[in-house]
Amino acid sequence: MTIDTNTMISITEANQNFSKVTRLVDERGTAVILKNNVPRYLVIDFSKADANATDEDVLAISKRLLAQNKEAYEVLAK
Repeated sequence: MTIDTNTMISITEANQNFSKVTRLVDERGTAVILKNNVPRYLVIDFSKADANATDEDVLAISKRLLAQNKEAYEVLAK
C-alpha cells in the first residue's frame, strides 16, 4: 500500500481536531493516523469501503492461509 505523506496526521492532532481528519479524507480520499510515528489507522470515505468480499476472494484468502500455516494446522489436528 502506498501512503501519501500529505495524508498523515498524529493521533494527538486527530484526537484534538477530528474535523482536520475528515477534511483530509474529503480532499484526498484517505487519512493515515500515526501512533508513535508509525502508521496505525486508516480512515477512508465510507462510500469507498468495499465491505462485501466475494466468495472467490474468501476462498482465495482461505487457501493462501491454509498453505502458509499448513504445519501449524497439522499440529493442531493431532
